[in-house]
Amino acid sequence: MFQYRTGQMKALLKQWQLQSMVIPGIIWMFIFCYIPMFWLIIAFMDYSIAKPLFDSPFVGLKHFQDFLSDERFWRSIRNTLGMSSIKLILGFPIPILFALLLNEIRSLRFKRTVQTISYLPHFIAWTIFGGIALNWLGEGGVINQLMMAIGVQEREILFNSEPKYFWWITFFTDTLKETGWSAIIYIAAISGIDPGLYEAAELDGANRWQRMWHITIQSIRPTIAILFILAVSGILGSNFEQIFMLKNNMNMRMAESLDLYIYNMGLVSGRHSFSTAVLFARSIVALGLLFLANSTAKKLTGDSIF
Repeated sequence: MFQYRTGQMKALLKQWQLQSMVIPGIIWMFIFCYIPMFWLIIAFMDYSIAKPLFDSPFVGLKHFQDFLSDERFWRSIRNTLGMSSIKLILGFPIPILFALLLNEIRSLRFKRTVQTISYLPHFIAWTIFGGIALNWLGEGGVINQLMMAIGVQEREILFNSEPKYFWWITFFTDTLKETGWSAIIYIAAISGIDPGLYEAAELDGANRWQRMWHITIQSIRPTIAILFILAVSGILGSNFEQIFMLKNNMNMRMAESLDLYIYNMGLVSGRHSFSTAVLFARSIVALGLLFLANSTAKKLTGDSIF
């Protein structure tokens, strides 16, 4: 064990220039992720921004009891789970399929062009992309024109004013914006596969689909498992910027996610302790989901984060 650790230390010292590149990231994480955790204490206090922190009275689990009895909280849980489940079940495989299909393109120039085009929406802020999406979904928008042209609907529909469409709007807009960017890690994993495996399989008579299934997918399975575990642990989260841009008074019943609920309670209503309690509870549940998903993936596939 001592020799192993000594070897690790020698390797780190030998690569000190490369290893030092992570220092800014560590500093950023410490300042913005770890130091703010101290303020979780206000979840157990009746905190007022006008008073010093420790002048606020300690109220124990009062705020936790309050949000658990709040009907609006449970509605936000339902909305969050609904939107996240659709993205997890239908949206998670899409970047994988995109990366697999992209890997099958023989023309390098065409492949790079498709990759570049697919990445571009990711770099458009939701304040802009959300406005574009609302324009497409509005009366006279491209979605209405397309639906009417193919005979799916007879009249124009203001999709974003109908609560029943909101979950699907978030799914389709998120897929359109992030598929190319989400596929990068799968493309990187595929590029690391030994080409000799494909050549050997081709000599054995395997067709393209068989090579994709038995070589490509099996080789990137650990990457898929890790990203799936992280996706499950984040199921109580939502894309706040996306929801904030697409929500309105007419669809709020189906649009208010847990993140938006925390925002409304904390910054809009000024209930800082209450919103911190909700955030604290969500973090605990997310941690539990991480361990549950990790152990399940380890038992089923043998791949896990830890």
